[in-house]
Amino acid sequence: MTSDNALPDTEPRRETTLTIAQVAERTGLSPDTLRYYEKAGLIERVGRSTGNQRRYAAADLAWLEFLLRLRETGMSIADMQRFAQLRAAGEATVGERLAMLREHRAGLADRIRALRRNARALDTKIGHYEQLLSGQREPGPS
Repeated sequence: MTSDNALPDTEPRRETTLTIAQVAERTGLSPDTLRYYEKAGLIERVGRSTGNQRRYAAADLAWLEFLLRLRETGMSIADMQRFAQLRAAGEATVGERLAMLREHRAGLADRIRALRRNARALDTKIGHYEQLLSGQREPGPS
């Protein structure tokens, strides 16, 4: 506990950073993929240690996690690059980024509906075969 009379910290606070290996472990991306993401412009150049090793800050990790969500939901690398470019350009591009995300979300909703239809078709076929195995139905076209 500090008192009101305590001297202020004279040491600058340093943000905790992560190595490429630590980020790879946390995100599931390989170090090569992380380097590719940087080269492709998906992530801005990350900070470097005095030994010239990449050091990822919390903001870098949060951005990578969002990129993974975009990738997992089917956004193309080209669209991810465009989104990253818009993000790097600053506040003036918020409307374009919002439009991109809305369009991507609409496409995702369409794919989810299609997946649900496909899952119902599979469930129907699974039920058919389970009935055949239990002897409840006569075999017919499958």
